[in-house]
Amino acid sequence: MADLQAIKKAVGELDEETVLSLLDNFVASNPTEEETQQVVTACQQGMAEVGELFEKEEYFVGDLIFAGDLLTSAIEKLKPALGSGASAKIGTMVLGTVEGDLHDIGKNIFKSMADAAGFEIYDLGIDVSPEVFIDKIKEVKPQIVGMSGVLTLAIDSMKKTVDAFKEAGIRDDIKIIIGGNPVTEEVCRMVGADAFTINAAEGVKISQGWVS
Repeated sequence: MADLQAIKKAVGELDEETVLSLLDNFVASNPTEEETQQVVTACQQGMAEVGELFEKEEYFVGDLIFAGDLLTSAIEKLKPALGSGASAKIGTMVLGTVEGDLHDIGKNIFKSMADAAGFEIYDLGIDVSPEVFIDKIKEVKPQIVGMSGVLTLAIDSMKKTVDAFKEAGIRDDIKIIIGGNPVTEEVCRMVGADAFTINAAEGVKISQGWVS
């Protein structure tokens, strides 16, 4: 079994060499999918520490970008053990950080994990307007749309985006999951989403349930 604390610590310290070495040894041990999910969670906890250190101004934007790349590399190494070796996709998902919000760490964590779980992902990036969401939804016809935001103003943008989906006549064609620090069950109802989460692993599990 992997040393989850060591993985969490190495991710939090952005120690790429140690992270990748630990993951190489873990994957070589032929782990179960459940064990691999625990390692993913440890990586996610390490990323949360990165976010906290950024809030304390001990890390900077460049560190966040590096952390995102590190997580992508980590998930790539874990993919074989996550059971996503098959090329067949289990569903299609459009993701984006809503208009007015520039944060994407949480979205990128979710994206990496959803990709590893077998979803085809169309990531629209940050500060995404309702119109951009709608154009991509009409183009790729996803089963799921994920909207992310960290700022409180993101809640209004999420509601505005869902309202635009209704006006465009596409709301009933998709499941909507929202994520980020300000989301709660009450916010989910107000926005008109189908689910909410502040945990990427939970979000992926919800999404898998929608396409199974």
